[in-house]
Order: sequence, then C-alpha cells, then structure tokens
Amino acid sequence: MPRSSVAALAVAMSCLAGQALAADKVTFLTSWYAQAEHGGFYQAKATGLYEKEGLDVTIKMGGPQVNGLQLLLGGEADVMMGYDFQVLSSIAKGLPVVTIAASFQKDLQGMMTHDDVKSLAGLKDKTILVATPGRTSWWPWLKQKYGYTDAQTQAYTFNLQPFFADANIVQQSYPSSEPFQALQKGVPVKFFLFADDGYPPYGTTMVTTTKFLAEHPDAARRFVKASLEGWKSYLKGDPAAANKLIQADNPKMGDEQIAFGIKRMNDLEVADGGDAKTMGIGIMTEARWKASYELMVGAGLLPKETDWRKGFTTQFVKDLKITAR
Repeated sequence: MPRSSVAALAVAMSCLAGQALAADKVTFLTSWYAQAEHGGFYQAKATGLYEKEGLDVTIKMGGPQVNGLQLLLGGEADVMMGYDFQVLSSIAKGLPVVTIAASFQKDLQGMMTHDDVKSLAGLKDKTILVATPGRTSWWPWLKQKYGYTDAQTQAYTFNLQPFFADANIVQQSYPSSEPFQALQKGVPVKFFLFADDGYPPYGTTMVTTTKFLAEHPDAARRFVKASLEGWKSYLKGDPAAANKLIQADNPKMGDEQIAFGIKRMNDLEVADGGDAKTMGIGIMTEARWKASYELMVGAGLLPKETDWRKGFTTQFVKDLKITAR
C-alpha cells in the first residue's frame, strides 16, 4: 500500500477512534442551590462515574427564580431534578415529560415541631405554617389524613423567627435545613417526614423529555446508572469529592451543615429504604405512582382522566439492583 494511503488510513482511523471516545454531553438541572441533598449527582461528577459511562455532564443549579420545567422543555437542560406531582400535572397539560429514576424512595418534605409534639397526628391545637406551593401538594394530604383545617394555617415565609418565638407553632421543613438552623440556635425540635406517615411521592427524581428519551435512550440509561452509583458512594462512602463541588457552586454551604444533611438522609433511609432495600436504589413502582395520582385526584389537583402511566418509566431502573450495603 502506498505511504500516502497508509497515512490517510491512519488519519481516518484516528478520527473514528476520537468519535467513538467522544463523551455524550448531558446537562442536568437541580431544583435549588447546591446542597447535600444533591450530593449523589455531584459525587458522580467528582469521582468520574459519569466519565466512566461515557458522559460529559454539566450540573446547573436551580433556585427561586429558575423555572426548571421551562428550561427542560426549551432544551436548556436534558434532565432535571423533578417531583411526581409536577410531572403528573404536566402530563395532564399534555407536556412531554417523563420520570426515569427516583434518587429517594421518600420525598424530603416534612414538619418541624417543638419537642412536645409526639407525632403528625398531634397538631390539632397547633398553628401550622404552610408555604404557597405546599397548599397544592402535601397540605391536602395532611389535612385529609388527620382532619386538620385551613383555619389552623398561616403563611410560611421561610423565616424561622415566628417558630422560635411561639411554642405553639409548627412548620413545614426539610430534614436538614430548618432543623440545622434550630440546632445552631439551641432550640430543641422534632422532625416528622411525611413519607413515614404514608405520603406517596418519590423524592429528587430524574425527569427528562420524551424527545430526549427517544433520541438518546442509551445516554439516559448511563446517566441514571452513574447517578445512582453516585448516591450510593455519597451516602455510604467518602463524600469529600462531591462536597468540594457543592461548596464551589454554593460557598454558603458549610462543612457542618453538609455533614448534618448526610446524616439525616442516612437516618431516614431516604435513598435505600422502602422498595430500594430489595429492588435497588432508584427503583420506582406502578403502585406508588398510582397512589400519587389518586391523592391528587382526590384533592382536586388533577383531572381523573389523566394518563398517569405516561409520567414514568421503569426501564432504566428495574434491572440495576444497586444496593446500599
């Protein structure tokens, strides 16, 4: 073979190898500022789990002024951190979104109370602080389950001073943020996770568009696998690499608060509890999605004719069997 032909063949093979090795780019949008509750994704990025799966993942932070669904549908993100109720509402409106995995078997929403409260059933004589989004998600469930009334509620403005000033006030909370502030102030509190009383939605889900799923099913599969391995590594291994990235994106997130968040997630078994104990981290079931659908329909938040099965697919999680032990 002439030298020129050999050289041309070598160049062609080099180009093909480069194409084969080129990583698939995926942009992932979180729901809020970087924190321990996003740690699995940062761990997958920091420790090379995405890279190992042939992915070049960019993590973008959400925030109070960020409309994640709008960015996802507009192609500014490929996958976003989502929520079952949001997805089901989107399906009812004909929007092409689908959930491909659940980071957590339990939604992280709960109630922070003073230490005299024994359970979520013991709030009948309490003033309950509820933010506007909660009135169309967990509040209808809590009200129906325990017979509470709208007259008991006041607006939660994400200021903890009313709670600190009045022992009769309870308020919506996440496991680490508000309880951590109470700990810093020396106020004894209790935290009750709604999921432990039967609240059905999954937590910190991975949501994409039907278009992305149709065009990049293998990239979606690899993203799910690496992200769930990231959660296992973050919660059960050494989270240091992820924490550096979290703090780079959100310098206000201190070491103590991150450690508190990791401990709370492990204590509550949000990632590896429930069905995940036997079926693997990230698993979703039809029964759980149906329960969320029925809750929303019963509360008047969703039309009964909504095809709730369009809201999720188990194809990427049913055979992974990533266990935390």
